[in-house]
Amino acid sequence: MRHLAYLAMLAFCLVGTLPLEVWLGVRVYRQGRRLLLTLLSVVPVFVLWDLYAIAAGHWEFDPAQTSGVLLPGHLPAEELLFFVVIPTCALLSFEAVRRATGWPGGDE
Repeated sequence: MRHLAYLAMLAFCLVGTLPLEVWLGVRVYRQGRRLLLTLLSVVPVFVLWDLYAIAAGHWEFDPAQTSGVLLPGHLPAEELLFFVVIPTCALLSFEAVRRATGWPGGDE
């Protein structure tokens, strides 16, 4: 089961922030365009960064803790998912704080 450690961590993050969407109604998943723009500003940059670091030998992933599914450039599939899941969770958290406090988010 150790090979699922990275996926389990990502699932834990999603499950931990899902109540923010459901109970607080932060509407992150309902604002697809905004979520997509957020992800498009993060995912390509960090995937390229990882690919460079892997190719240069500066960065590696423990095969015992990943599923073994590798994308081009020896990037584990979990790493790509990380760059989708974590910004999504951050956006959910930001919107929850914004809703709870009444603070503007700068996109009004």
